[in-house]
Amino acid sequence: MGRLIAAADVGSNTAHLLIGHLTNSGLKRLVNQSEWLSLGEVVSRHGEIPNDKVKELMATLAQFRSLLDEYKVEASAFFATEAMRQAENHDEVLEEANRRFGIAIQIISPLREAELSYRSCQIDCKGDEPMLMVEAGGGSVQVALCENRSIQRLASLPIGSGALRARSGLDQPPTGYAVEKALEIIEIECDELTGYPPVKRIVACGGVSRGLWRALHPDGEKMMHVEELDFLAWDCARLDTEVIVDRYDVKINRARTLLAGSLVLRHILGLFGHSEFQVSQYGVREGAILELGDSLDEQWMVGKGK
Repeated sequence: MGRLIAAADVGSNTAHLLIGHLTNSGLKRLVNQSEWLSLGEVVSRHGEIPNDKVKELMATLAQFRSLLDEYKVEASAFFATEAMRQAENHDEVLEEANRRFGIAIQIISPLREAELSYRSCQIDCKGDEPMLMVEAGGGSVQVALCENRSIQRLASLPIGSGALRARSGLDQPPTGYAVEKALEIIEIECDELTGYPPVKRIVACGGVSRGLWRALHPDGEKMMHVEELDFLAWDCARLDTEVIVDRYDVKINRARTLLAGSLVLRHILGLFGHSEFQVSQYGVREGAILELGDSLDEQWMVGKGK
């Protein structure tokens, strides 16, 4: 029969709920709902989550609470990533969420975020290792050296799409100065990747990576090439947001992430001497559901053995 399990993350671009039906044959998404909040960019500018964004988040969590009750999920996990990690008022925000909706949101570390993403990437992007996983979000980019089902090395870089826009002044269309500033920031932050060993392949995941994939590959082909990133960066650097929306068939908020995302991924590919990468359609939520399923199975086996 399987299990109904939910996972939600309050990320730096979106708050996203996934309710999945987990069986021996795999994971089927039943509910996949997100709301764009831009917390990463806001926190980068102000250092905290302002009242209007807190209200938006609470309204979103109210919807999530209703869906959990409607589907009668067996277990759920709520967690928050870079924007909430950096927000000075995160304790107050999380306390309000728990008080109003009975939702305990855990702030997870960059390592934990990478572990969950690595687990889920194995669903659709298995292959040779060591592998470099690039999990690109709105606040940070996790760059993980992965091998033998574990994270061997991790760098959490503060160059997610929202953070990079806030730090560099990227807009649509950006000024030449803003693009140069963004490239300078990327180069400086990626110094942390110095000394990483060669990898056999690169897999990208996270909302920003999937946004690039959907914009460039509506056919669903998972392998992307550096020339595509170069073209997308060139194109987005000269277009208004509304034109990007029409040309690439993406939502307006996602359109604003394409330039930053393509610049970051292009630089990382160059550092590792790779000209192509795969994009996984799965991420932290799927990884959390798989882990919750394992935990429930272990509890069942312990109970059966008594």
